[in-house]
Amino acid sequence: MLADQYQKTITWLFNQFPSYQLIGSKAYKPTLDNTKKMLSLIGHPEKELKFVHIAGSNGKGSVSAMTASIFTAAGYKTGLFTSPHISDFRERIRVNGQMINEKEVIDFCHKVQSFDLEFSPSFFEVTFAMALEHFKNEKCDICIIETGLGGRLDATNVITPEISVITTISLEHTAILGDTIEKIAEEKAGIIKSATPVLIGKKDPSTELVFKKSAEHVHAPLFFAENLFHDQYTLPFLGEYQKENLNTVLNIFTILQKEKKISPINTLEIQKGLNSIKSNTGFFGRMEIISELPLTILDVSHNPEGIAATLSALKKINKGSLHILYGSSADKEVEKIIELFPKDSKLYLTTFRNERSLTKDQLERINSKMDLSSPIFENPKTALSEIQSSANKEDTIIVFGSFFLISDIFA
Repeated sequence: MLADQYQKTITWLFNQFPSYQLIGSKAYKPTLDNTKKMLSLIGHPEKELKFVHIAGSNGKGSVSAMTASIFTAAGYKTGLFTSPHISDFRERIRVNGQMINEKEVIDFCHKVQSFDLEFSPSFFEVTFAMALEHFKNEKCDICIIETGLGGRLDATNVITPEISVITTISLEHTAILGDTIEKIAEEKAGIIKSATPVLIGKKDPSTELVFKKSAEHVHAPLFFAENLFHDQYTLPFLGEYQKENLNTVLNIFTILQKEKKISPINTLEIQKGLNSIKSNTGFFGRMEIISELPLTILDVSHNPEGIAATLSALKKINKGSLHILYGSSADKEVEKIIELFPKDSKLYLTTFRNERSLTKDQLERINSKMDLSSPIFENPKTALSEIQSSANKEDTIIVFGSFFLISDIFA
């Protein structure tokens, strides 16, 4: 059966090549050589496509999804490449919201297996090559490409986009990208291309000079997102920070139109794209309400800045007690994140199935070190069910800390 063959293929893909989703930074390949070799073997699909390239520490997933959905609503055949996936590998590769089909995944992996490779591409490199071949076969008008990790040496950085976009910068993956905001900004600035417009989603004094120098070096027109009065649009998800992401998206379209790279897109098409973001992109898990009584919200935020933004949004809607179900990969700044939680909230800790999860022993040590006395669960679904049963109807429950945690909730 096709389903069985697909599962075997996905298992091979994860096992054959190192995957950041499974093993973390050990899978990171600090070179573009493998990606270039892979694309050469499949006929350089990147040379036949148009791209919007999006990097950043927070917001790049939201900006990618909004941009893709608006293009789709405006009649463009739109490819979307994102990571990680929540439930199904195919979520990473979509055209107008439709995931790549199982047979194409199987066929592409068989093709890779038939190559006499003298190198070991990563899971991400193979997946990106698969996406570009799919977008080429589907004759996409525009492809929205979200970077995986960093920018300069990210596998996606082999493309020449219509515009490069950098959302926000914060300390993340410091062992790989650098231990200061400026160093991380330099890595993200690596997606800036010669004579290609670059948009910075948020002006920050600590990174502004980095971006200016990088843009000047390659003669790239540099733009910082301007306020484009986004209050005229209705966002289909909670969170004030999403207005900042929408503002970045509106600037993308303004710049592309100004540079005559696309036809004008009107306000009705923009609103239609926002309203249809889930069907057009599969976007979910961002301040997503899954239950009303008690109010239960899932969010994929996982670093201090993202979680701080989520908590800020919750302050405006939380009426009763706040219950936090938190799980994290072991490479995150867990103690720093927990310190952000409101002191009067009720905290519950959980592991999840991905091998990068903090273990029960590690959670117990954090509990002891931070004097938390928080219940520890080994199954997020069980944890959520117990919290919902014990909470009052007017309380609010937030589940966050990792894409993998949210994946387990939906599994």
